[in-house]
Amino acid sequence: MQAVLLAGGLGTRLRSVVSDRPKPMALIGDKPFMEYVVMELVRHGVTEIIFAVGYKGSMVEEYFKDGSQWDIRVSYAYEEELLGTAGAIKNAGVKVTEDRFLVLNADTFYQIDYGRLKSLSMERDLDMALVLREVPDVSRYGQAVLEDGWLKAFNEKTEETRKGTINGGIYYLKRRLLDDIPEGKVSLEQDMIPKWLSEGKKLGGFVSGGYFIDIGIPEDYYRFAGDVKNHLAGNYTP
Repeated sequence: MQAVLLAGGLGTRLRSVVSDRPKPMALIGDKPFMEYVVMELVRHGVTEIIFAVGYKGSMVEEYFKDGSQWDIRVSYAYEEELLGTAGAIKNAGVKVTEDRFLVLNADTFYQIDYGRLKSLSMERDLDMALVLREVPDVSRYGQAVLEDGWLKAFNEKTEETRKGTINGGIYYLKRRLLDDIPEGKVSLEQDMIPKWLSEGKKLGGFVSGGYFIDIGIPEDYYRFAGDVKNHLAGNYTP
């Protein structure tokens, strides 16, 4: 199974804590955050990772090299300019050889059932399968809605304070969707998924209650470091 890890963002909100490296390379103990993401993928059968890198991307390549240390194959797709999430996927997509592949944000650690994601995609012949997570207040985010496993709404804004589901940022998609993404800066969340939904593409998924954290702000970076130290996240020795 191939995976594209999106690691090209500038990480400006974390600069007060991590200023010398890309955000996913922020150290948690003696390992960069992204290594925990990589180890989780390897544990679930991923054999090849394409790092979509930009800002200080050479630091990622210097660390992960060819991936042999983790028994995987690794390659790198560099952005000359910020391309957005969909643009970065298209840029990395030239290295994708399988009919379906995973896409994840490299600054997010989310423990899910990847086997279930793959099975759902195959059983329903989905163009894209995605994982949602439940939050206590959907008004802070764009709401995503599933009905019987089919995606019915995405990035829907609401001012009502209530529990609901939002995008978890893990996708399993058909390679042919890459042809739909235009050149240049394009957002997967703002542009492509709403477009595919309106066009009647087969989009579906499930809600996962697995451990989730995005280290985009200092508070969550420190929380993940504490959770790893206390063996609450990652299931790996720090």
